[in-house]
Amino acid sequence: MKLRYVLTILIFFFLMAGLTACGGGEAAQEDKENSAAAGDSSKTDSTKNDQANAEDKKKEENSDFIPVEVTSIGRGEISSFILLSSNLETEIQADVYARAQGIVESIRKEEGGYVKKGEIMLQLEAREFEIAENKARVEYEKQLSNYKRLQGLYDEDLLSDEEFEQAKFTKDAALYTWEDAKLRLDYMSIRSPINGQVGERLAKIGARIQPADKLFSVVNNTQAIAVVYVPEKNIDQLKTNQQAIISSDNLGEKEYGAFIKRISPVVDPASGTFKVTVGLKEKTTDLKTGMFVNVKLIIETHENALLLPKTAVVYENEYMNVFVVRDSMAHKIRLNPGFEDAEKIEVVDQLEDGEKVIVVGQAGLKDKTKVRIVAERENKILASADKK
Repeated sequence: MKLRYVLTILIFFFLMAGLTACGGGEAAQEDKENSAAAGDSSKTDSTKNDQANAEDKKKEENSDFIPVEVTSIGRGEISSFILLSSNLETEIQADVYARAQGIVESIRKEEGGYVKKGEIMLQLEAREFEIAENKARVEYEKQLSNYKRLQGLYDEDLLSDEEFEQAKFTKDAALYTWEDAKLRLDYMSIRSPINGQVGERLAKIGARIQPADKLFSVVNNTQAIAVVYVPEKNIDQLKTNQQAIISSDNLGEKEYGAFIKRISPVVDPASGTFKVTVGLKEKTTDLKTGMFVNVKLIIETHENALLLPKTAVVYENEYMNVFVVRDSMAHKIRLNPGFEDAEKIEVVDQLEDGEKVIVVGQAGLKDKTKVRIVAERENKILASADKK
C-alpha cells in the first residue's frame, strides 16, 4: 500500500518536470524571435535615417543653386537692313469707263471675278444703235453692188472716168458710215482693258451713265509693288535688283522675296527722302493690293555668323549682357554685338559655338552665381534657318 503511494507521487513529479521543461523551451524560442525582430527593426530605421539625411543634404546643396533654362547658341545667317512700311500696289491696274452715254442693261462681271482683256463686263441698251448699224450695212451693200455694175460698164468704155470715180467715192463713204455705226454699237459693250480681277464695281442696272463715270476697277497682282521713301543718308547703299523682303503683320512670320525695281534719283527737299519701288519676286494670293506691309531693304548679309536669341539679353543702361553657364556657374558677359534683327543678335567675340546661354531666370542674376539647369530649349532661330 505504501509502495503504490510512493510510485504515484514519483510519476506525478516526473510529469510536472516534463511540462516545465517544454514550457521553458517555447518561452526561450519566443524570446529569441522577439530579439531578432527588434534587431531588424533597428537596422531598417537606421537605413531610413541615412537616406533621409542624404536627401536633406542634397536639398540643402541644391538650395544654393538658382534654377534656370538655357539654349545653345549657333551659327546662321543675319542681315543688316532698312525697315520701312508701305501699302501694296500693282503695276497693272485700270479703271474702266464707258465711251458713250446710255442706260445699263446688264452687268456681267462682279467684284473678285477674273476677267480677260477685251471681255464684256457691262452691257448698255443698244437697240437704236443696232438699227443704225443695220441701215448703214444695207446702204453699203447697195453702193457696193452699184459700184460693181458700173465697173463693168467702165471696163467696156461705156462709162466716163468721172462717173466711175463718183461711184467709188459713194461706195467708200457708205463703208465708213457702216464702220462708224458698228463702232458706236460696240461702245454699248463695256470691255476690260487688261487681264485681272475686278477690284471694284460701281455701276448699277438701270442707271444712266456718262463717259466720265467710272464703272469698274481691274487689278492684276502678277506684278505687285511697294513704294517706300528712304532717308537720303542711305542713297549710296541701294541699287537696282538688290534683295528685299516683304511681310505683313496679318500673315504672321511669313516673308516673301522681293527686289529693288526702281530708284528715283531725286531727293524730296521737304522730307529728305527718295522714292524706291520694290517688286515682289514670287506670285502669291496671300498678299492683296492695298495691304499694309513691312519692307526690308537688305544692305549686307553675314552667312555664317554666331547668333544669340534676344530673349537671352539683359540690358544694362546702353549695354547688352548675357549669362553663359560654365561649370554650373553663370558668367556675365558684356556683348559686342554685330548685326541684329527682331529675334537675334550677331555675337562678334567672347562666346563660342554651342555654348549655353540663360534665356529664363537671368533677370536679377549676378555674375558667377551657382545655377542649376532645369530645362534646355531648342534654338528656334537656328531651326527656322535650317528649314530655309
